[in-house]
Amino acid sequence: MLAVYFDCPGGPENLYVKEVMKPHPGEGEVLVKVSASALNRADLLQRKGRYPPPKGASDILGLEAAGSVAGLGPGCKGRWKTGDAVMALLSGGGQAEYVTVPEGHLMPVPSGMTFIQAAAIPEAWLTAFQLLHFVGKIQKGERVLIHAGASGVGMAAIQLSRLAKAIPIVTAGTQEKLKATANAGAAAGFNYKNEDFSEKVLEFTQGSGVDIILDCVGGSYWEKNLNCLGTDGRWIVYGLLSGGEVHGDLLARLLPKRASIHTSLLRSRDKEASNSYHQLVKAFTEDVLPYFSEGTSPRLQSAVDSIYPLHEIAEAHRSMEENRNIGKIVIEMPA
Repeated sequence: MLAVYFDCPGGPENLYVKEVMKPHPGEGEVLVKVSASALNRADLLQRKGRYPPPKGASDILGLEAAGSVAGLGPGCKGRWKTGDAVMALLSGGGQAEYVTVPEGHLMPVPSGMTFIQAAAIPEAWLTAFQLLHFVGKIQKGERVLIHAGASGVGMAAIQLSRLAKAIPIVTAGTQEKLKATANAGAAAGFNYKNEDFSEKVLEFTQGSGVDIILDCVGGSYWEKNLNCLGTDGRWIVYGLLSGGEVHGDLLARLLPKRASIHTSLLRSRDKEASNSYHQLVKAFTEDVLPYFSEGTSPRLQSAVDSIYPLHEIAEAHRSMEENRNIGKIVIEMPA
């Protein structure tokens, strides 16, 4: 089969497509013929040598995939059959023609949805769902500040906040991205490049601040995040785009607000040994996935920015590194 590879860490130019051995499904695993995968910042970090795959995971890039069931390993419990349209969040291996997936990690592709659209769901939507519900314990009427609002996770978090009857507020770096977040349901959006988002958030919330912050930026935002975090607020860090160093009296300023800091990474979990991941997939499949199907209200939409064929993987990486995308960059496999 064909798969994305790089021989040594570096820039996008190090990426190429080569022929490798097709995997065989093991105990309780399903073989999926991949039609589309999506690009994530973890792929960029792995390519640079800064985010190795978990022990035992494929070293092929790609944390999500959509396609059809091509084979079943021993011990599968009969939930899936050959030809079923499925999608999954992976520990790696998605940017290849075939990938093996534990059967409990698979989700059905919603009716009326293409594989391209489905490939944009697993990482972004499961991450946003986990952050809001499993970590943040989101409640009706709460205000949620979502950084990188036009990213895949950001666009998912906006819609999931609305589904939970909460109020999503976003930051983004261009007016075009802010417009896209407003179309997705953001109640307010602020350009972090030319305005102080913490002042704007406090103004929007009439001084009370936000209940939840979804933060993939990290160090450089700590003061502004604290400024607009409300009493008993939950600050959830799931990425460190600006680094992890904090220079200042963080704890002394956090304490009076009775606020809490949480951290979360889906990929770093030992998924095989953890029931929590299966619970996450089950809850998402039951509570959220039906809203992607035609005829539902509210109707959730996966955000696809652009589609690249597999052999243009380097250009897809360049696009993400330049922050050109609004929503997900999808990689299409050869037919």
